[in-house]
Amino acid sequence: MSKLWQKTTNVNELVENFTVGRDREFDSQMAAFDVLGSLAHTKMLQSIGDAGKKIHSGRSRNDQVLVDLKLFFRSELQQVVAETESLFRLLIELSEKHKDVLLPGYTHLQVAMPSSFGLWFGAYAESLADDLELVLAAYKITNKNPLGSAAGYGSSFPLNRTLTTQLLGFESLNYNVVYAQMGRGKTERIIAQALSSIAATLAKMAMDQCLYLSQNFSFVSYPENLTTGSSIMPHKKNPDVWEIMRGKCNRLQALPNDVAMMTTNLPSGYHRELQLLKELLFPAFTELKNCLHMATFMLQNITVKTDILNDPIYAYLFSVEEVNKRVLNGVPFRDAYKQVGLEIEQGNFNPDKTVAHTHEGSIGNLGNEHITAAFNKILSSFSFDKTEEAINKLVS
Repeated sequence: MSKLWQKTTNVNELVENFTVGRDREFDSQMAAFDVLGSLAHTKMLQSIGDAGKKIHSGRSRNDQVLVDLKLFFRSELQQVVAETESLFRLLIELSEKHKDVLLPGYTHLQVAMPSSFGLWFGAYAESLADDLELVLAAYKITNKNPLGSAAGYGSSFPLNRTLTTQLLGFESLNYNVVYAQMGRGKTERIIAQALSSIAATLAKMAMDQCLYLSQNFSFVSYPENLTTGSSIMPHKKNPDVWEIMRGKCNRLQALPNDVAMMTTNLPSGYHRELQLLKELLFPAFTELKNCLHMATFMLQNITVKTDILNDPIYAYLFSVEEVNKRVLNGVPFRDAYKQVGLEIEQGNFNPDKTVAHTHEGSIGNLGNEHITAAFNKILSSFSFDKTEEAINKLVS
């Protein structure tokens, strides 16, 4: 079947293949959303006459693809949120379960101060809560209807854009038709920033896991069937899952820059290279969802070591605690600091290893209930139910 826009001259096959590129591969993932967009458009038209031709009335390939992308991105972001929520809930659960198990805190990779597994797991939970703020912002910008903007300059057909907005469950519409087209690239860039933020959290967590699994730390362990061996060293149990996750998530952190370089200095209006953004965003969604899923799977099988601080290497871990204790008993800080330093230097340091942190967000007062409340508040701001209800009504 010939293309509607094809004139009497056929496009050179080499040109056709070069310009189409990987579009067919990625467009297949948007097929279901293209159907939804077309359903909404045809329902909006008062009469369609010969449906095979009339369906194009008041619509361009540009806004057709735009709405397909918005619907696809909206669905993918919902899946990312679901995977993020699963990991968040598990991290909070682990934080509460292991809140009394102490862990050495490090700065500059040097032994620093007492921490706990409760703090460690909870830190990544709170990081995901902040990441979700960015996902919400990306979702809000995505969840606006571009349909009716045609090629980016509107249409002389009396279109009812508010109706298609309601039919597709969008929260609002991109009112200005020029901006609707300009939003292609901007939407992707904002989504990329949200995805890269989650990726940064996962990459840091993966690095911690690799470090804590090593024999020189041995803070955590996993069942042998979740690690891999060596072709030459029989004792090895390698954290390949976390290493691959670290690499994938580090790569995902470059996504906003990749999108920006594709769109920087483009004038308003449509440009063909915008289709290349699909090659960046579509695989990124898949990779991030897989990483979130694998992080949840691995953490469901983690074992934490409960007697870490018995190792002599952590003999000075409580130096700050001891200084603070003396200050609270009336010793000036400078004097307390010098006293403890001298005891360490002379080998006479024998601190009380009781941790008495009570302020918000500390070892003794994790604040997980506040972190969870913040996460739930953000989660409730997504309009998933409204969207699903509209789509179900559209296709019924």
